[in-house]
Amino acid sequence: MTTFYFVRHGQTNANAKGLKQGVINTEITYLNEVGKAQAESLHKVFDISFADRIIASPLKRTIDTANTLNQTANLPVTTDDRLLEISYGGWDGQSNKELQQKYPDVFDANINDVLPSYAKLAHGETFSSVIKRVENFMEEMATEYPDEQIIVVSHGFTIKAAMLVATQTDKVMTINEPDNCSVTKIQLSQTANQAYIFYFNRSAIGQF
Repeated sequence: MTTFYFVRHGQTNANAKGLKQGVINTEITYLNEVGKAQAESLHKVFDISFADRIIASPLKRTIDTANTLNQTANLPVTTDDRLLEISYGGWDGQSNKELQQKYPDVFDANINDVLPSYAKLAHGETFSSVIKRVENFMEEMATEYPDEQIIVVSHGFTIKAAMLVATQTDKVMTINEPDNCSVTKIQLSQTANQAYIFYFNRSAIGQF
């Protein structure tokens, strides 16, 4: 089986301001001081030297988080576009709170985030598109590296998508996005077409 450790990047100023980051890759979406400290704290308690490789989203916030985690393990690092955050289209960079006030019908009030129906208004990426590319990534890695342990540094919605792939549920709002610098462990057997979730959204104070 292939074991994936999905790590969400550390906090950015856009996170702190409640903005939708999407695929923005400018200074406001780089790790802030809190995010750098979160990544360093995770590095101290999560020794990734057991793993075989790191695969990260190509954005700076994920690459910087990956490099902090990898500073002593020195694992090979590659990037994969399938791990990018969902693109919110015209809503990238906008205030989540203001969008929710303006378009309440496409928000889930319980988790304060968009419903799948947001995509037509924002001209953004659909939920199903993200889920499909994450599923494709996981299945390909499970075929290519059937016995490896892989650190995957990605984004909140992308990790939510991995959980939806593992649980094979179409109830997309039942899983919230994980916290910054949390870890989610999923195993996948491509030959048996079976996934196992060991934990979700575990913080730096947990055991990995």
